Amino acid sequence: SAERQNVYARNLHRSSVYTPQLVVDGQVDSLRDPQAVARALSEHRDGVPVTVTVRAAQVRVELGAHPGAPNSDVVLVPYLRHAVSAIGRGENAGRNLEEFNIVRGIRTLGTWKGEVLGFDVPVSALPPDATDVAVLVQPHRQAPIIGAAAHALRSSGVTVRAAQP
Repeated sequence: SAERQNVYARNLHRSSVYTPQLVVDGQVDSLRDPQAVARALSEHRDGVPVTVTVRAAQVRVELGAHPGAPNSDVVLVPYLRHAVSAIGRGENAGRNLEEFNIVRGIRTLGTWKGEVLGFDVPVSALPPDATDVAVLVQPHRQAPIIGAAAHALRSSGVTVRAAQP
């Protein structure tokens, strides 16, 4: 969303608004310094315990206790794992574009206040082409993510999208 892009631009000290390919701890993006991204990913983090399970057409999100943690949004992100889109026009007409981890929606489930908490979401309430879900625990105003988990909703091959006329 535009709001998320503006926050990334501000936090990453960018002069223009863009959608980063990867952001680690809200501080490092893959365009600026690939080595910094690798270091940030390898550092041990004491994050919020988050689990996601899918049973009987329900997504169950559970957060453990983490005393002293800031009040945080619990955000569910359904996504499509892999798609190939046929390009119909422009300089890439006739080619196929392979895409991965395509966000299909962003839904705030509620606020976590450092205590044990759970949410149930019917799979039927998610976009029908979503193959997986990620859960992000993020202090208000898009601060660094302090907990995350992901789970497959269904097995997936590759989704093929036809060229747009």
